[in-house]
Amino acid sequence: QFMSKQWAMIVGFGLTLNAVSVFAAGEAKPKADLAKGQAAAITCVACHGGDGNCAIAINHRLAGPHPEYITKQLMNFKSGERNNAIMKGMVAVLATDEDMKNVAAFYAAQKPRPGIARDQALVDIGQKIYRGGDIAAGVPACAGCHSPSGAGIPAQYPRLAGQMKEYTYAQLRAFKAGERANDNAAMMRTIAGRLSEKQMEALAEYVSGLQ
Repeated sequence: QFMSKQWAMIVGFGLTLNAVSVFAAGEAKPKADLAKGQAAAITCVACHGGDGNCAIAINHRLAGPHPEYITKQLMNFKSGERNNAIMKGMVAVLATDEDMKNVAAFYAAQKPRPGIARDQALVDIGQKIYRGGDIAAGVPACAGCHSPSGAGIPAQYPRLAGQMKEYTYAQLRAFKAGERANDNAAMMRTIAGRLSEKQMEALAEYVSGLQ
């Protein structure tokens, strides 16, 4: 009987610890606060727009991408892993990881405006590479990682659909030149290094029209 009581106490204690652990785990991952994110994003408006659908061609459209991706970029800018003097200064006001997650959640919740591809000749070239790669050059299909629709894969590969041509082209060139060191840099540098300038431009044109 004593052993039964002792066993019951041990089981009960274990269940209590488990409940505390579950509660603590829940506390460790609070939901992002969109209102706080919107307030913190006030410094982002001039370059990225109030809803993330920026009109400046060379800037990243923030409406719609996965929040994990935006959070990672903000952290990388802050740490210097992704080198950009302007962005490093902007993220300095985001004091905590929670601040960055709130901003990311706010922009991810915004509806992206559809992009428009204008050069059909470039679209045709870009579509072939995006969907089928360039076997001769050893370039895999972009759709394999970024999905056929350009929506990407959360926390792994970013959304490309609707990004303005100039921004995507600039990022491909940065990978090719070895200037960008985050986001699967080794793989992206290899791929971009095997693309011609025209192919990079064509891919950028094609994804700008994906929805």
